[in-house]
Amino acid sequence: MIKRIFGLFGLCLFGFVSGQQSSADVTLDYYLPQSANYDPSVPKPEHIIGHEVGEWHITHDKLVQYMTALANASDRMQLTTRGTTYEGRPIILLTVSSPENLARIDEIKANQQRIASGEKAPSTEDPVVIYQGFSIHGNEPSGSNASLAYAYYLAAADEALQLLENTIVLFDPSFNPDGLQRFAYWANTNRAHVINSDPNDREYSEVWPGGRTNHYYFDLNRDWLPVQLPESRARIETFHDWVPNILTDHHEMGTNSTFFFQPGEPKRVHPLTPKINQELTAAIGDYHEAALNEIGSLYYSEENYDDYYYGKGSTFPDVNGSVGILFEQASSRGHVQESENGLLTFPFTVRNQMSTAVSTLKAANGLKSQLQNYQYSYYKQLKSEAQGEKVSGYLFGSAKDYSSPWHLAEVLKRHRIKHQVLDEAVTVSGKKYEAGQSYFVPLNQKNPRLIHAIFEERSVFADSLFYDISAWTFPHAFGVNYEKLSKVPTSALSEAASLTLRSGEVSAKSTYAYLYEPHDYYASKLTHHLTQKGIRVKVAMAPFELEGKRYDYGTLMVPLQSQALNSEELFKEISELVTSIPVKVTAVGTGRTKGIDLGSNDFEPVNPISVALIVGDGISSYDAGEMWHLFDQRFQIKVTKLDTKNLERADLSRYNRIIFPSTSYGLNLSDRSVDNLKQWVRKGGILIGYRNTVNWLKRNEFLKFETRSATVKEASGLRFDQRDEYQGAQVTGGSIFEATIDRSHPINFGFSESSIALFRNTNIYIEPKKQSYENPIRYSNNPLLSGYISEENLKVLSGSVPFVTESLGAGRVIGFTDNTNFRAFWYGTNRLLLNALFFGEAM
Repeated sequence: MIKRIFGLFGLCLFGFVSGQQSSADVTLDYYLPQSANYDPSVPKPEHIIGHEVGEWHITHDKLVQYMTALANASDRMQLTTRGTTYEGRPIILLTVSSPENLARIDEIKANQQRIASGEKAPSTEDPVVIYQGFSIHGNEPSGSNASLAYAYYLAAADEALQLLENTIVLFDPSFNPDGLQRFAYWANTNRAHVINSDPNDREYSEVWPGGRTNHYYFDLNRDWLPVQLPESRARIETFHDWVPNILTDHHEMGTNSTFFFQPGEPKRVHPLTPKINQELTAAIGDYHEAALNEIGSLYYSEENYDDYYYGKGSTFPDVNGSVGILFEQASSRGHVQESENGLLTFPFTVRNQMSTAVSTLKAANGLKSQLQNYQYSYYKQLKSEAQGEKVSGYLFGSAKDYSSPWHLAEVLKRHRIKHQVLDEAVTVSGKKYEAGQSYFVPLNQKNPRLIHAIFEERSVFADSLFYDISAWTFPHAFGVNYEKLSKVPTSALSEAASLTLRSGEVSAKSTYAYLYEPHDYYASKLTHHLTQKGIRVKVAMAPFELEGKRYDYGTLMVPLQSQALNSEELFKEISELVTSIPVKVTAVGTGRTKGIDLGSNDFEPVNPISVALIVGDGISSYDAGEMWHLFDQRFQIKVTKLDTKNLERADLSRYNRIIFPSTSYGLNLSDRSVDNLKQWVRKGGILIGYRNTVNWLKRNEFLKFETRSATVKEASGLRFDQRDEYQGAQVTGGSIFEATIDRSHPINFGFSESSIALFRNTNIYIEPKKQSYENPIRYSNNPLLSGYISEENLKVLSGSVPFVTESLGAGRVIGFTDNTNFRAFWYGTNRLLLNALFFGEAM
């Protein structure tokens, strides 16, 4: 496909002003194809929501209200609710087609599944299936607002009915209900009666964290593959139920841009994506080109955006025999805003999204046979690929951690990937895979490419620039061992069926003490609940053996001595806790061990924690949200979100732990704020800083350390238009690296191997300290496991340290250069933060 940049001279002269209407005088006709006739019995949006499309920003409640009314009025639509968001908003889906198709929808779905398994060749009777989704970023609202006009078109237009006779539309009007609601509130409450296009107006400058993200500040457009969030789980279930031929994802970009549709950068396509996928993407693009030409809108393609990370909505379909399409509309971010291309009105942005939604429907009809035959051939070819694989599948698991492998298996199950649990332990390459918590994933199944996309390591690339991360190898992310196997394991295997985490257990009622090791992912959850109930817990600083069992560094002990509860009450309390926490607790009857005795001073007390999390202006909302979600959803740790603007006057004595997420642009703490924080640490508080914050901690004399810098060759022979590639090559956007660890250090309690995998997306390199015991985590000499990093940065990364800690008065400061909680699926290093919280005093 020839790169498209719209350039009709007359229309370019008018820029964005041509054909635009202000939100004050817009009507529905502005958006609708004039070639259609519309059924007057179908309610228009303004009759239900009380205003014209684009006059105000649609709130999610009104969006649902209109979609419900439309589904009740039209025989072309069926509305279902697939769950709720964290804020309780319904995650709705409209299934749209002709009444005849809806009458046999189960039959059509079953046939679509057979086509998308390579079992049935498509026929003219099989409708093409498209999944159209809008505004996964809540503050990119033109998509969801366009969904109002598009839904009306689907329900009322005669030409739409003709197209629907051959099409099933899975219509998702709001990928991100909570974010949409948050942004609509902001835009509407700051809208003036006299519309103001001045970019300096408050309307165009959201308060932190903005409406882009969901309740916990996650970017939902990075969760298609990890499926950790309720919004993602709903749409992934829909995707796998149907395996659509096309999936569209309507976004916005900077105000000074125009309109983008895929294909993206040709060199930045994942190697597992077939070439024909991009050819079909280009063919679909012809329809968008025609639609945008018709209304005189500027656009471009094959630039800026890539098709690499399979966790994005426009890329995930590409490894599933579908075609993903990204749309990016210049954002008015309110109702009208000045731009380099003239005044950019909100209705204009909505109109472009509406036009390309319709052109997608037309493309699906016009390319129906090509799309269906591609999908059928894709899965038929995968059967041959699966049979020709040099390996039989992937084995993953852990010798001592039940929960982390289970959570990876949970992801596989959500993606309909068959896997089996080991009924007997096996040892492969010197690593033990324990029965009941290790899994085998055979490649001889429906989609081995998706399996490879989840498990593979990759460090060779055609390009050095990435729109998002370059690595996401799930076994590394979940902190589990894994192997490619040439043969199916000889041990007994059972089908992994349950999505319910197992319960823990207490071996017996004790008269002396209870012990549990720190290896399971949820061990800290048990520790937290015990200490919050006033139950004394101590942690072992050395291994020991007791009653024939070896206990590792970091083993937790609950003694019966000096507890507020008697032995019966303590047993009952622990027994009740482990019904929902999958940790095995062992009752012991003596304190005499081989190693440190249970009464040894090498058992340190574990204090109840009271946690504050710094949030607000100058803080990365992504990083803060990941931690909030971790505490709130998985560990039920109450956390106070402490705004940066209140830091100078806040009573910090309420907390004994404060977490300082990565700083972003705009952090401007007053001297009083810094002093308040420093005095709190000196009095015994533990401050934990992440990523860019470690530099802030150094500048403000909380930490002392030396850093390394990469030596980059000067640009020679490069043109001006190559400068971005030269500079971008030094960005570490998201890769995975190996670090060796000292398991005796409290920061590493619970790890059972001598090395761990760390996710890194910064270029902060800290020199190791002179004393080896002060470097409990250190990057290996050949650290790259998966992803891209420049040779210059890799050189300085090798042997550097991602962790630093020092005492300050009676307190302690801890710094991490890396994100140990990345996007909710980096289970493997969550324990670093938890160890810092619970064992900070022992460091």
